[in-house]
Amino acid sequence: MEIWALLAVALGSYLFGSISISRLVARVVAPAVDLEDVHLPDAEGGEGALLQTVGATTASVSLGPRVGCTVGLLDVLKGVVPVLVLDRVTPGHYYFLVAAVFVVVGHNWPVYHRFRGGGGIGPTYGGFLVVSPIGAVVSALAGLLFGLFVVRDLLVSYTSGLWFFLLWLVLFENDWPYIVYGVVMNVIFIVALIPDTRDYLRKKRAGQVEMDASLQSIPMGRGLLRIMQYFGVQPRS
Repeated sequence: MEIWALLAVALGSYLFGSISISRLVARVVAPAVDLEDVHLPDAEGGEGALLQTVGATTASVSLGPRVGCTVGLLDVLKGVVPVLVLDRVTPGHYYFLVAAVFVVVGHNWPVYHRFRGGGGIGPTYGGFLVVSPIGAVVSALAGLLFGLFVVRDLLVSYTSGLWFFLLWLVLFENDWPYIVYGVVMNVIFIVALIPDTRDYLRKKRAGQVEMDASLQSIPMGRGLLRIMQYFGVQPRS
């Protein structure tokens, strides 16, 4: 790969990823809402953990699940577009993997918003869908099942899909740039969620965060909670 082309792809993807879909949508549907001051509900339905990220989950908690799902789908599309374009325009090169990384970096640390962005799950899976469509679907489902039915923890169900996707790349792609990409994406995701994870675990230990209340607030959370209840699985407090 040419170094100047590589830098151009990284910069362009970062700037594109820095566009905050959640803020744009909130500005249209609820201009008075401050997405930088949103709390997950606690066990009594009051204010629980303060969300440190600004993305689809934040929009869902403050503006409702429909808006949150819309933002989430648009964030996925934000991850798909640059990766798909680079994959088609530069076949045989790995520029699309660079784009997949930096669009998430921009989403998580946007230059337009004082480097405070989302957790990156939407654009991350957007990139996954281009890099390995089957692997993205399988790993997402495996992560949800593992988190909701084995560990019964919201945080694990939210993050473990990336672990399974890395395992998929190791087992089926057998190409070191893909494996490096999977490792880097996991590191980026972990770093981005450190503030939220720290606050979530502190509130959870204090009994101030209820998993079912949190599931009611995030995109697709209500459906996931119904699935757990259907199978008689109770979320851990």
